[in-house]
Amino acid sequence: MSRRRPVPLPRRSALALGAAAPALATLAACNPNRSAGRDAEAPLRFSWWGNPERAATTQEVIDLFEQRHPGITISPEPGDIAGYFDRLATTAAAGDEPDVITMGGAYPAEYAARDVLLDLSTVSDTLDLSTMDEAARRNGQVGGTPFGVTTGINALAMVMDPAVIEAAGLEAPDDTAWTWDEFVALCQAITEATEDGTFGTGTTLSHDSLDLWARQHGEILYTEDGALGLTVPTVQSFLEFSKSLVDTGAGPAADVLVELTDVGPEQTLIGRGRAAFMLTWSSSLTALATASGADLQLVRIPGESARPGVWLQSSQLYTISARTASPENAAAFVDFLVNDPDAGRLILTDRGVPAVAAVREAILPELSETAQREVAYIDDLSTLDLQPTWVGPAGSTAIEEITPRYQSEVLFGRMSPADAAQGWFDEATAAVSG
Repeated sequence: MSRRRPVPLPRRSALALGAAAPALATLAACNPNRSAGRDAEAPLRFSWWGNPERAATTQEVIDLFEQRHPGITISPEPGDIAGYFDRLATTAAAGDEPDVITMGGAYPAEYAARDVLLDLSTVSDTLDLSTMDEAARRNGQVGGTPFGVTTGINALAMVMDPAVIEAAGLEAPDDTAWTWDEFVALCQAITEATEDGTFGTGTTLSHDSLDLWARQHGEILYTEDGALGLTVPTVQSFLEFSKSLVDTGAGPAADVLVELTDVGPEQTLIGRGRAAFMLTWSSSLTALATASGADLQLVRIPGESARPGVWLQSSQLYTISARTASPENAAAFVDFLVNDPDAGRLILTDRGVPAVAAVREAILPELSETAQREVAYIDDLSTLDLQPTWVGPAGSTAIEEITPRYQSEVLFGRMSPADAAQGWFDEATAAVSG
């Protein structure tokens, strides 16, 4: 029986830079490569965010590692996502960041740009990334240099509740060929045919969906060299489509959507059996199914048959401080986290679907049926010719807050999609070029 733990439903990097920015800015004044004052005999500090269940499992993994490496001790530093990156920025500015740091989104680029992170090619004799899927390995690179190690793979997906569709007297879509127009029509019909408070879709599009939308339209949110890769008309069409989900009744009203922002699985509409679809990360399936008690499915996103927009995303990334006094020991620990099948049997898919085939094979018997569906979805995408993705450029964390702000203005009717798209583009350009 699976011990798969519930996971949050985050944006690509759970927080924007926010209050961490001033502290990060001071890093440039530090000598980040200096490890003076650090004791090579001291325990390695390992930081991550998550719930108590993740902390308990991580401690099991640490205990197993220490049994096999009696000369290395790991000091755990779990934290809540709400203050994780603020605290990291403060400790890094003081030259006191952990030895092994869990990151996400554009944070590796932010810290690599200030020489806080270790170039992992320098510890390649200890940290073996050759077993990792190519897309996952590339996701940890900044400017071609490996700074992060993928904890697991995730991908955007459409979560579907067949029972809600059946209750509406309708049929599930052919997800190999459906379009966004067909999605809207189906969701609108579900809303009209079910009781008040139930909708075809429980969400509108998100910041992560903006990258998906851009890719389906022949563009991309960020180019490999760290520039914006999408145009104002594409942003405008994204905002127009988002508003159409509200205006047609395919999804809930804007004020309800605001209340549902970043809630836990049990508070989402699909988690309460009140929506047929939810566009989110594939790793959310088990948590949502547990919350709803329904037989939820993962299906492909509309529009993928014309031009694939989905990509294989690192759920999180393990990084190593450039100031660690024990780079080889830190590398050995990261290698154990991602390559050891026994560690994988403890972690399962809590940090994404393992990016190492041998670990995926090892954990399958331990997974619930829904968790196996998450793995199957990633395996299916791995056979497709998908566009690559890269760590977002320095400054891109701010864009994760710019997008929902302008989207909210459009959904509430306070700005036109055209004006909001131009405003978004101007602010986003400044964020990544500053």
